[in-house]
Amino acid sequence: MNAIVAVDNNWAIGCKNRLLVRIPADHKNFRQETTGKVVVLGRKTLETFPQGMPLPNRTNIVLSANPEYKVKDALVVHNKDELMRELSKYPTEDIYIIGGESVYRMMLPECDVVHVTKIDHEYEADSYFPNLDQDQEWEITADSEEQTYFDLPYCFVKYERRR
Repeated sequence: MNAIVAVDNNWAIGCKNRLLVRIPADHKNFRQETTGKVVVLGRKTLETFPQGMPLPNRTNIVLSANPEYKVKDALVVHNKDELMRELSKYPTEDIYIIGGESVYRMMLPECDVVHVTKIDHEYEADSYFPNLDQDQEWEITADSEEQTYFDLPYCFVKYERRR
């Protein structure tokens, strides 16, 4: 299973239910990685998408504790057990955890690969991804050249769980 995330220097991922920054190449990378795949996200993350609609050309699985919550063109599950049962129907390499913070924290132990866009900046934030650089279970297995969006440096880093 995969996770995909954009983080700043403090592993922050968002503030007030919004992304820290929008980088076109990061969005393109996200689309390339997840199109045709299964994406797992929380209700609050879904509500940040345009018109609160699921991502096109993907199987969207939304986690919500609310048993009444329904989303057009998405599967809704209500807890980790229900999510894991649903995910067992798909190849694990086709599953991407896409946020937010509580979904990442719940599902990271199930992941073997994390695709991280590392943004060389520190933002005001209220949600974070676990710092994989400080976790002995994870190692960097691929790292792109540094790129810039205006004056903002960033790179794409692939982490894999140590066997």
